[in-house]
Amino acid sequence: MRQYAPLIGLAVIFVAAVTWGAFELMPARELPILQPHDLNPALVDASLRHAERHRILPFELVNQLGDTVTEADVAGQILVADFFFTRCPTICPVMTQQLTRVQAAYASEPRLRILSHSVTPAADSVSVLAAYATRYNADPSRWWFLTGDKAHIYDLSRRSYFACLEDGDGGLQDFVHTENVALIDPSGRIRGMYDGTSTSEVDQLIEDIALLLNATP
Repeated sequence: MRQYAPLIGLAVIFVAAVTWGAFELMPARELPILQPHDLNPALVDASLRHAERHRILPFELVNQLGDTVTEADVAGQILVADFFFTRCPTICPVMTQQLTRVQAAYASEPRLRILSHSVTPAADSVSVLAAYATRYNADPSRWWFLTGDKAHIYDLSRRSYFACLEDGDGGLQDFVHTENVALIDPSGRIRGMYDGTSTSEVDQLIEDIALLLNATP
């Protein structure tokens, strides 16, 4: 057996070298750029199902600090967007708690911002959002809780982020309730959709953010 030891050693080195070479040559995983036709058709407004080169829509909302913010304030940033309401007793607290993990993973990363849109903006005033943000230790420099015109927010959920399954007009009887979380790149393109109540999917979101950060100057 001893006479074969050098051959066995060479074989181990060869296998290790081949494995390392294959790993080095393997292309880095890239996130897809999701277009409306790549998503569940039930999530996409009928007028946009065949659209190409989709970008999130312009917006004007108010955050928990009372500041009016627009798409210009997040230009060049990676965005994580969800829709919630502060009095929700079911999926929203779970989603918000999961997003605290995203915030913690990138606590010192200025290129990332979380946007949580209230779907009951009449009830979720600036002061209510501020209290909710404090409850979850949300850093306002990294995470905005947003209120504003209901029709505008609902239009964003359906025609910008494609987060909502139900049709509606943003009127009095309209109500959005969704666990979907969207990952948006600095160019305003959708790069991933995740179940914000799922630990494993939020783990994936955290990994995917790292891919975007590595690709972002």
